[in-house]
Amino acid sequence: KKQAEKAVHQKKEQSKTKCRKARRRHINLVAEFNHRQRKNIWLETHIWHAKRFHMVKKWGYCLGNSPTEKSYRACYRAMTKHCLLQDLSYYCCLELKGKENELLKQLARICSIDTGLTFQEACCLSGRFEGSLNLYQADRYPEDMLGPVTFIWKPRDGSENRQLWIWVHPSLKQDILRELKAIFQCSEPEEICITEPVTTSIQEEKHGEVVTSLGKKRKKEDKEGEKAVPVKKIIGDGTRDPFQSYSWIAQTTGVAISDRSMEILRYRLIGPLSHSVLTETLRAASVQTV
Repeated sequence: KKQAEKAVHQKKEQSKTKCRKARRRHINLVAEFNHRQRKNIWLETHIWHAKRFHMVKKWGYCLGNSPTEKSYRACYRAMTKHCLLQDLSYYCCLELKGKENELLKQLARICSIDTGLTFQEACCLSGRFEGSLNLYQADRYPEDMLGPVTFIWKPRDGSENRQLWIWVHPSLKQDILRELKAIFQCSEPEEICITEPVTTSIQEEKHGEVVTSLGKKRKKEDKEGEKAVPVKKIIGDGTRDPFQSYSWIAQTTGVAISDRSMEILRYRLIGPLSHSVLTETLRAASVQTV
C-alpha cells in the first residue's frame, strides 16, 4: 500500500515539472531573438530556414546555405513542374525620389547605352517591367565598374515626381550608395535611424528569482510585463551602424535617397505555376477615393 501511494505521488510530481526544452526556453522570445541579431540580421524566414538548412553568416546576414536533407530532386521537380520560392530579402534596396528629368540626367552618367538596357528604356520607365544593368563610376565607362543591379520604376501618377527602387547586392551597396550620393549631391541627412535598445522586462528581472527558488512552479506574468519589452525595428543591412542616417536629400534639386533595406521584402518564384500561385494568393485591393 505504501509503495502504491508513493508511485502515485511520484506521478503527480512528474506531471508538474516541465520538460528540459520548455525549461530552457527564454521567457520573452522577441527579446532573445533581438539579442541574437546584434551582429547578423535574420530574414523574415530565418526560423523556417534554420530548422532545415545549414546557416552561414555573410554580409551582415544569417543565410541558409545548403539543406540538411536530400532535397535537390524536390527542388528541381518544383522548378520544372510546379513553383519554387526563394527569399532574396538580403538584397539591399535603394530608393530615389525626385523629378524624372533630374533623375534620368544624373543616372545616365553611371550607365551606358552600349551595354544594352538603361534607366530610360520605355518599357521600364513606365513601371511595367523590371530592368537590369551594370553601373559604373560617374563618367568612367568602360572603366571602374561598380557592379550589376536591378531596378523598377513606380508607375506614373500624373506628377513629374517619380520613385525608383534599385536593388543591389549587399557587398556592393556601400560603393553604389556612395556614388549615387555623389552624383545627386545628397549630403544632408533627412532622417536619422535610432533603434530602441531592448530593455530588460519585468519578466527577465524576475527570471533569476524563479531559478533560485527550486521546487516552485513557474507562474505566468501579467500582460503588462509582456508589453514592457519593445520590439526592435531593424532598418538597413547588418554592415551599417543603426545610429547612422538612412535618408539623404539634395538641397539644390530636391532628390532624396533612402536606404530601404530589410523594409521591402523580396521573393523570387521559379516554375511554370508561378503566376498561378500569385493569382491564387494575392487579391487586388479596392481603391476607395474620399
